[in-house]
Amino acid sequence: MIRDLLGKAVSMGLGFAVVSKEQAEKFVDELVKKGELNKAESQQYVDELVRKGQEAQSTLEEKVRGYMRQALHEMNLTTKDDYVRLTQRIGELERRVAELEGKQPEAGQTLPPASS
Repeated sequence: MIRDLLGKAVSMGLGFAVVSKEQAEKFVDELVKKGELNKAESQQYVDELVRKGQEAQSTLEEKVRGYMRQALHEMNLTTKDDYVRLTQRIGELERRVAELEGKQPEAGQTLPPASS
């Protein structure tokens, strides 16, 4: 009976949002007032509701992240890691070009022609 009530609470939305301890306590207090739960068990069920809410939120967040990653991948967008790596590579290439442009060829050496 109590498991059914907890299942209903989770399916009603308590488990799919961040269930604050205050929200869970209020819900459980109502069950105690209605006689559907005794006071001795109430803290255990508050903790269980909060835990189930956190688990459901984590599961939902992971699914959303997965969907977002997949959508971004399908859109062929640059990731933050790619952007940082490419920015660093461009900086290194700019440094090398500046270094090459600033050097004079030594006797008998020529710089490679600049490609356009």
